[in-house]
Amino acid sequence: MGNPAGVPRDFEALEKRRFEAIQMLERGLSQSEIARQLRVVRQSVARWVHEYRAQGKSALRKAGRAGRKPRLSEQQWQQLEKLLVAGPEQLGYETPLWTCPRVAHLIEQQFDVHYHQGHVSKILVGLSCSPERPEGKPGNATKGEGGRRRRGQH
Repeated sequence: MGNPAGVPRDFEALEKRRFEAIQMLERGLSQSEIARQLRVVRQSVARWVHEYRAQGKSALRKAGRAGRKPRLSEQQWQQLEKLLVAGPEQLGYETPLWTCPRVAHLIEQQFDVHYHQGHVSKILVGLSCSPERPEGKPGNATKGEGGRRRRGQH
C-alpha cells in the first residue's frame, strides 16, 4: 500500500516499528495481536519475525533510500544545473528555451546517460524548474518541445 503520493517515508519510524514488534513478540504476544496493535497486516509481522530469526537485528534495520538510485552523481547534478543556468545559446541552440528534448540531449552528451524525453520534465521539477512551451504563435512553436523556466517567474 505504501505512502500517499509525494509523502516521503520515515525510515526511522519504520525501523522503530519493526523492533517494537519483536519486543512485543518476546513478551509473548501473538503475531496477530502485534499486527492489530501496530496497525499493520499480519503478513508484515510474520516477515519481520522470519527475517529477525534468520539474520538477527541487522535484518530489521532501516533500508535507506527507496527506489532506484539516481543515474547521475551529486556532482553531475550540480554540473547539469550550471549548464542549464548558462542557457542553451551557450551550447549552440538558436533560442533561449530549454526544451525536454534539448535537456535529454544535453544529459546524454555531457554525462553519457540516456533519459527519455518524457522523463526530463521530472528531472527539471527536481531542479526547481518546469517545462514550458515556447511563447508566440502556435505555428512558430516546434511541435512537441517545451522550454524551461525557474518556478515563480512569469
